[in-house]
Amino acid sequence: MVRRLLSVVAMALVVVIVAHGAVPAAADDYPSRPVTIIAPFPPGGVADLTARPVAAALEKIMKTPVGVVNKTGAAGAVGMQSVAVSKPDGYTLLLALSSISIIPEADKLFGRPPAFTVDQFAPIALISADPTILVVRTESPWKTAKEFIDDAKKRPGQISYSSSGIYGTLHMAMELLSHAAGIKMRHIPTAGAGPAMNAILGGHVDALASGPSVVIPQIKAGKLRALAGWGTQRVAALPDVPAFKELGYPDAEFYIWAGLFAPKGTPEPVLAKLRTSMREVVNDPGFKSAMEKLETPIAFKQGDEFQKFFDADAKRLAEGVKRVGKVEEKK
Repeated sequence: MVRRLLSVVAMALVVVIVAHGAVPAAADDYPSRPVTIIAPFPPGGVADLTARPVAAALEKIMKTPVGVVNKTGAAGAVGMQSVAVSKPDGYTLLLALSSISIIPEADKLFGRPPAFTVDQFAPIALISADPTILVVRTESPWKTAKEFIDDAKKRPGQISYSSSGIYGTLHMAMELLSHAAGIKMRHIPTAGAGPAMNAILGGHVDALASGPSVVIPQIKAGKLRALAGWGTQRVAALPDVPAFKELGYPDAEFYIWAGLFAPKGTPEPVLAKLRTSMREVVNDPGFKSAMEKLETPIAFKQGDEFQKFFDADAKRLAEGVKRVGKVEEKK
């Protein structure tokens, strides 16, 4: 009887100790099975193009299969929500863009139940932070951003642009430009950055705002022309393309950043292991080479440093969403 009682007490003590994180058992055997990274946009966009080299390097470093699943819809909300409500065990991760902060604010603006909230995620690492680039087809009549803006002022609502979806990163960039320059354009949302690119290449829209990694290959191929960028400085790979700030539109500043997240509640030892692994990822020669091919500089931050960046960016984007106001989809 005494032996049985002691066994019960011992088991209870183990439960208490593990609950308080004193035993890093979760990290000792993590990962013991495949890890999945959710890219909440279709193949061909910034999230997908970043997630795949991350997964390849992480698989090598953590010595377990790491796959990428494109779970798309609602400007990224479907994939992001799926991770927010997934089991917080480190086996389902999210490769998110800036829109992770935009979507909850848009839901709030329209009085909708939020698909998710930013506090449902635990930041692991910031991977990159690129300014968006305004592009048009090479056969378009606009050779400069000034010509584009002047024409938009003369023909309100006539110039069209594609995006990854209502309140997605590509939409927000153009709306911030519209607000800063006092112009009105026609928004044609799609299911992601890949379809948005196809829309401009196919001649279905006039313009697009997208990350350098996505547009530079098309610029080099002679299919697209870059007019201006949303960063505070010119993109190194596009030295002849001015920033909107240079042109007198500082309020148009906008970045597409990519970061890795886990669901809130993931054990701290697991998060620590993921952060350590991501530090190795960004120093991995294969990963560096992949990012160079994408024309995407690495902007690594993790832990508290990433959390501060995330909080500041979320606040700026929330203010941007409020300033833009309700934007209904035009059909």
